[in-house]
This record gives sequence, structure tokens and C-alpha cells, in this order.
Amino acid sequence: MAQRNKLNFLNLAALLLLAGGSVAATGTSVEKWGLFEIAFPGPAQGNPFLDVRISASFVLDNVTVEASGFYDGDGIYRLRFMPEKLGRWGYTTHSNVPDLDGKTGEFKVVEPSPQNHGPVRVARTFHFAYADGTPYRPIGTTCYAWIHQGDVLEEQTLKTLAAAPFNKIRFCVFPKRYDWNNGEPPLYPYEGTPPHTWDFGRFNPKFFQHLEKRIAHLRELGIEADIILFHPYDRGHWGFDRMSAAEDDRYVRYTVSRLAAFRNVWWSLANEYDFMDQKHESDWDRFFQIVQAMDPYRHLRSMHNGQLLYNHTQPWVTHVSIQNGSAVEDSARAILYRDVYRKPIVFDEVKYEGDIPRRWGNLTAEEMVFRFWEGTIAGTYLGHGETYLHPQDILWWSKGGVLHGQSPARLAFLRRILKAGPEEGIDPIDKWQNPRYGGQPAEYYLVYFGKQQPTSWPFELPKAKLEEGMEFKTDILDTWNMTTTPVQDVFTIRRKTDYFYADCDDRAISLPGRPYMALCIRRIHP
Repeated sequence: MAQRNKLNFLNLAALLLLAGGSVAATGTSVEKWGLFEIAFPGPAQGNPFLDVRISASFVLDNVTVEASGFYDGDGIYRLRFMPEKLGRWGYTTHSNVPDLDGKTGEFKVVEPSPQNHGPVRVARTFHFAYADGTPYRPIGTTCYAWIHQGDVLEEQTLKTLAAAPFNKIRFCVFPKRYDWNNGEPPLYPYEGTPPHTWDFGRFNPKFFQHLEKRIAHLRELGIEADIILFHPYDRGHWGFDRMSAAEDDRYVRYTVSRLAAFRNVWWSLANEYDFMDQKHESDWDRFFQIVQAMDPYRHLRSMHNGQLLYNHTQPWVTHVSIQNGSAVEDSARAILYRDVYRKPIVFDEVKYEGDIPRRWGNLTAEEMVFRFWEGTIAGTYLGHGETYLHPQDILWWSKGGVLHGQSPARLAFLRRILKAGPEEGIDPIDKWQNPRYGGQPAEYYLVYFGKQQPTSWPFELPKAKLEEGMEFKTDILDTWNMTTTPVQDVFTIRRKTDYFYADCDDRAISLPGRPYMALCIRRIHP
């Protein structure tokens, strides 16, 4: 965290050109999971977005990766590539324009820098890891329209993120029009006259260049960009929510072609997709399949619901993104989603810490942190949001800016606990009877007491993988006050019942009688 705070945000634009291994000349080198880019001059007349097709084959030994290119305005065509293997790669371009077809070159892919772990993948069915195997435990947040606020506020948001615990942020490509956010953005994704007259056959490259700049800034902060392609909060004001099927498909293809080579990209097809009454279930299936076909790097793909859950069992869905606050009021409810979908479960929206006059935006900080811990011991992941009223309507959940709530510091404490936990992640240990236990059987346990206020806890563990004589040490965690207190005793276990092992001397751990306490129990290996 201290390293993040050292970033000089006045120089972020310069960092963009240097970070992540972006390369513009053949014969040079790029790091593994970096971004290789080549640009060619080409025709600017007519409509290059519709008339010109460009792609490239990137080849290393017997590996070939096909990547689509895009028109970036001013007669410039670009191709981007995220190499996943070391070695000397070659490329050949393909185009319906002779001057862009058959261009060749090569470049060397070298070892990644220490902070470059590659894109995030699904790991062990319910969890995540970077491509190099480093565990990734998402502690996300939501700032739907932060990229539409102009440089001053956007750079304030980046500065806030640099000091915050979040390693994932959800945000929209299209601007958002909703309560506390009714202004016009500085840039629009299409050429035309705001707010209603657009040429949906011509993208605005300056808009997408700005979007890419912000994604690169997040990458340098170690933050995954969970990019929301569609949302219902246009309501016909701009009309981006009611384009034709052909226009929708073109937008998805263009966006994926531009952004897929950034290693920190996730695809969220929509926010509250079921509130978009201009779209049908078959449209969402089609969008997923386009993204899957267009993205050669297999970035994570999800769909976010309002009231109706999407069919997350579909093979093109990599993880489950859910809006449901009540599910994480009790770990036993959260566990059920794992059993149903057999994929990582991310409760990206569990309501928001704040004080707005909406029932979804007035959680206390204590309640937000409580829900994170309940979801954590269930073996799921959660997202934060904040909606405190502001005299200029700068609410974090939409515009970003600064954080005012008390939950982020406590989520930083949780993130430290998870980082020090088992590499395999937290799984429910006795899910149908004792969902209070999460961890890895016989090795690591998190026991969360939530709103209960016990003064003692008999040392007892569910029987899975336990043997008599195993020894354990324990820390008492105050998840609100962010303290860790080691228990001096070592607990040696014996079989107590058909379902539990207990301390040989039936000892108990003294607790302070406050809510939001937890225990971290680790096995001592001889």
C-alpha cells in the first residue's frame, strides 16, 4: 500500500507510455503479459470503421494467436497483442486493403516485471489466481461513471484508489444518467451531436483513447478493470441502450478489439441486464459469444443482475456476478450459490455504505464489513460501494472522488488476513451444519461470530481430515477495531463426538463480548 502512495499522479500520462511493456516498433522487446502494439497508416476516406478490416496472426513455434485490429482515427490502424509465452514472436497482418495486408515483423517477449503476474483466471473451481499462479482475492468496489467525470475528478479517484484496499473496480463504458448523476460527460463513444444525434457507424477514437488511459492507470495500481459493456441507466437520453442488433454487435467487437490486450481487463456484459427492456435473453447470449470469440486471451466474463439472475451455467460465463445483499447476511445463504453454479461467486453489489434516501444505499459501515466477512467464510467474494450524500453530488458509487466511509480500512484488514491465509483460498468446511467455519480442513480455519457477542468459545473443530494429537494455535481477530491478539495456549485435539474434535483438556478461548469478532486457527506442523 505504501508503494502505491508513492505514485506521482501528475506524471500518470507519461507512465502510460512506459508501463506494461507497450511497444510500437518491430524488433524490440515486450514483457510477458505486457502490451505489444503496432500501428499502420491507411485510408481515412469513406468510413474506415465499416469499410476496412484488419487483423494479425502472431506466431511463436507451433502457437498462433489471431487478434483483430481497429481504426484509431486520423488514418491510423492499430493492432494489439498480449503475449503469454516467452520467445521471439512474428506477426503477419491481414486486411481487405492491400496497403495494410501482409505486413510482417517480429519482437522478443522477455520475463515479466515483478508486479506483472498476468491476467486473472479461475482457479480451483471457486477461486481466482493470476496467470503465474499467484493467488488473487478480489476486494472490489464500484464507480460506475468515474471515467466520464473529467481529468480533475478522475485523477482524484485514482489517488484515492492508490491508498484504498480495492484490487478490482466495476465501471461502465457508456455514460450513466441516474439520480445524483445527470450531467453530460466530456467525451462520447460515437461521433455526432449530443445528446441524441449519433452516427452509430462511427466511433469516437478520443473517447476510447481516454478509456484505455484509465485502464492503464488501474493496471499500474494493480487493480483489475471490471468493464461493464451495457447498462439500463441511459433511459433513451443518449440512446446507447437501444441501438440495433447490428450496432450493438459492432460496438462489442470494436471495444474488445481495443481493450483485450490489457492484462487487467474483465468483461461484464451488463449491469442489471434484466432492466434493459430493449434487449432479450438471446441478445445477451450472442454478446457473450462475440466476446468469447473476439478475445484471444480468455479474460473473465460475467453478467450482473437486477432482479432476474442470468443463466450462469452457460459455458461462456467464467464466474458469477450477483446483486444480492440479503444472501450475505448469513454465510449459509451465500454458500448455496456455490453449490448451484460450481463457479467463483462474486457478490459485486451487496448494497452500499451511505446515507442516501434509498434502501439500497444506506448501509452502516458495520453492516458492510459484516457482510464481507459472512461472504468470505462462505467461500465467496464481495464488492464494496459507497453512497454518502455530497453537496456537489459526488458520490463514490457513480462519480468516484474520495471515500468518506469507515468500511474501507476494515476491508484492508480483511485483505491482509486473506493474503496471509491458505493459498487454496477459503472454502466452507461444514457447510450444511456449521457454516460459521471457513478455511481449509485440518490446516486453517476462520471462525466468524458476526453480531453475536460471546465471552468464550470452546475449542472445537469439524471432523474433516482431523486426527487426534494435531496441534493448533489461535489468533483473536477484532474485525471492526482491526486488531489481532494471539492466544498463548497451544490446543491439542481429541475426538469428542462423531462430528467434532475438541481440545484434549476441554479448554475454551476467552472472548471480549463484542460483536464482529473472529478466530484465525492454524495447524502447527511438527
